[in-house]
Amino acid sequence: MRYLWIVMILGSFLEAESFTLESETLKGQLVKAQEFDGFGCNGQNISPELHWSHAPKGTKSFALTVYDPDAPTGSGWWHWLIVNIPAGTHKISADASAKKTLPKGALETTTDYGHAGFGGACPPQGDKAHRYVFTIHALDVESLPVKAESKSAVVGFMINKHTIQKASMISYYQRD
Repeated sequence: MRYLWIVMILGSFLEAESFTLESETLKGQLVKAQEFDGFGCNGQNISPELHWSHAPKGTKSFALTVYDPDAPTGSGWWHWLIVNIPAGTHKISADASAKKTLPKGALETTTDYGHAGFGGACPPQGDKAHRYVFTIHALDVESLPVKAESKSAVVGFMINKHTIQKASMISYYQRD
């Protein structure tokens, strides 16, 4: 009888779902549609669809970031920062930045391209494939005290200060 009880507890623990980020449009590689249109790149700058599930208890809002740690800047490159995504939201639709279909209350802040909104991949031509880290952050506050023109380092600091848990996925992109 004791053995059965331990197995039942262990079984419940193993079945627990973890916070996850997924996409219907990203399958490991970014495509030309997600390439930036500028800086020598000529893509369509379409942000991918993203969805998440099993947020931790205590989540009061979400933040989404897209970061390229391989950018030849010495500090990486922020491609997208969205904060104040309501806790009841679990999806960002494709091209949400350009089509202005972000959830009500969500705020895009300045990327390293110098403006708010999605900035697609644009690694230097001939460089190795870059990693693009998409991360959803479950936050312990309903909104962060930042503005659309806030610098990415400040936004990143505020996000990390209030992150309960995060889930990431990595996509790759290279220009020949």
